Amino acid sequence: MASNDNSPRVDMAKLEAALTAEAVTREYESALKEIEAMGAELISVAKKCEAMTSDVQNLIRDTAEAYRQEGKKIFERIEECAVFTEGVRKTCKDVKHRMIEG
Repeated sequence: MASNDNSPRVDMAKLEAALTAEAVTREYESALKEIEAMGAELISVAKKCEAMTSDVQNLIRDTAEAYRQEGKKIFERIEECAVFTEGVRKTCKDVKHRMIEG
C-alpha cells in the first residue's frame, strides 16, 4: 500500500478552534438580535407608560377640579341656608315680639 504524501494535512486543533469560534460568533449574533428586539419592545412599553402617566395626571387634575367646583357649590348652598335660617329666626323673633306686645 502506497502512502499518499501528496494529500493535504488537516490540523484538527485549528479546525476545531475555527469551528468553535464560528459557533460562538453565531451565538453572540443571535443573542445580540434578541437583545435589540427586547430593547425595541422595552422602548415601546416605556412610551406607553409615559402616555398612561400623562393620562393619569390629566385625570387627577380633572377630578381635583371637579371636586373643587362641587365644594364651591356646597359652600354656596350652606351660605344660602345660613342666610335663610337667619332670616327665619329674625322673622320668628319679630312675630313672637308682636304676639307678646299685642
